[in-house]
Amino acid sequence: MNFSSARLYFYQEIQQPDEHIDLAKAALYIAQEEYPDLDTAEYLNALDTMADEVQECLPASRYPLRLIQTLNQYLYVDLGFAGNQTDYYDPCNSFLNDVIDRRMGIPITLALVYLEIARRIDFPMVGVGMPGHFLIRPDIPDMEIFVDAFNRGEVMFAQDCEDQLAQMFQQPVSLQPDFLAPITNRQFLARMLTNLKYIYLKQQKLEKTLAAVERLVLLFPEVILEVRDRGLLYYQLGQYSQAADDLENYLVKVPDAEDAVVIRRLLAELGK
Repeated sequence: MNFSSARLYFYQEIQQPDEHIDLAKAALYIAQEEYPDLDTAEYLNALDTMADEVQECLPASRYPLRLIQTLNQYLYVDLGFAGNQTDYYDPCNSFLNDVIDRRMGIPITLALVYLEIARRIDFPMVGVGMPGHFLIRPDIPDMEIFVDAFNRGEVMFAQDCEDQLAQMFQQPVSLQPDFLAPITNRQFLARMLTNLKYIYLKQQKLEKTLAAVERLVLLFPEVILEVRDRGLLYYQLGQYSQAADDLENYLVKVPDAEDAVVIRRLLAELGK
């Protein structure tokens, strides 16, 4: 498996209608760029096995809270999955294979393991992109309960979410409906890649940052800020013709951008 075939598989997966995108496969294709010899089937089988083991423990009455209780017991007590509190910004926390192997991750990747097992036992759940902290919830109309996969599957209600936001931002926060709205599969993958983008940027690993941004642009070609960031990374890596294309495209789309002067100066340096 080389870098470009992992990218190709990722691209093919996200070309489908959103509801048909297999999140686990797409996440493993993201990881495959980091681990070219990664066997995706092995980790999909691991998720299948986990789901089979949960299935054997399921209560006769499949009430959502009972199912969550069973999933929590299995994942956090029996298997020992946990949020990585000590090294939150370790890139391994963003790769599904590492999360399954190490039984440790960040909110979104632990949520992914939880969602994938829940889906396999016919208990559909969806991701919720709350600002600053990723949650999941049963995909059941009018059921306002949320699960925090990072904190051992803690069950939360809307008021708990509001309290958590207030704590996080150190000020009262009024809960906007979109804070707790379910996100699409593409948005889920974009959030994973955005985490990697900022982790690698902080570490000044520009080629890996670029790889994350390139996949963000594949997911959402219309998000012009990602096109700009790709152009800036191309520039820093000396890929000047690609840089010029992206930065010119950015100025065409947003001629009055706050950073337009800086971008024009870079383009002038590139002879554009």
